[in-house]
Amino acid sequence: MSNPPASSSSSRVTFASLTPRNLGTVKKLNSVLFPIKYSDKFYQDVIAPEVEDFCQLIYYNDVPVGNICCRLENNKDLYLMTMGVLAPYRSKQLGSQALKRVIKAAASHSKPKIRRIYLHVQVSNTDAKRFYERHGFKEAGIKEDYYKKIMPRGAWILERIIDSEDKQDQEKPEL
Repeated sequence: MSNPPASSSSSRVTFASLTPRNLGTVKKLNSVLFPIKYSDKFYQDVIAPEVEDFCQLIYYNDVPVGNICCRLENNKDLYLMTMGVLAPYRSKQLGSQALKRVIKAAASHSKPKIRRIYLHVQVSNTDAKRFYERHGFKEAGIKEDYYKKIMPRGAWILERIIDSEDKQDQEKPEL
């Protein structure tokens, strides 16, 4: 059930659902992007049909340069597990485009209706926190000792409540 990459507003950027065929690419990207190794269960979960719209590979000029992976929780929340773009491509708005795609897909999702997207950001990663805040996420708390193998261990919990306006492709003002 492999979907062709979906084009975004920029002709050089495309997105593709995760499949068993491109899972090796996701694993390679994650090994470069994140300081932890993800389990086989993580990779099986991100190719499940129910998260197809929320787990995507990001391509720039047909080269895989990042991904975003989410999971459904409690029949009402979308947990953003990972999102990353390779360093040379970070100034091209690829992360913003991927996040907007997921927000729009969450707002359009009806079974179950998703009420919020939330994630954890390591407390030392102020750039990531600012990025999510520019996209309408707000700090909902801090979880001490969230990370077991990396320092610092604390994580901000950021969330964005999904509303009907999120279904449209409108730009949020940059702060």
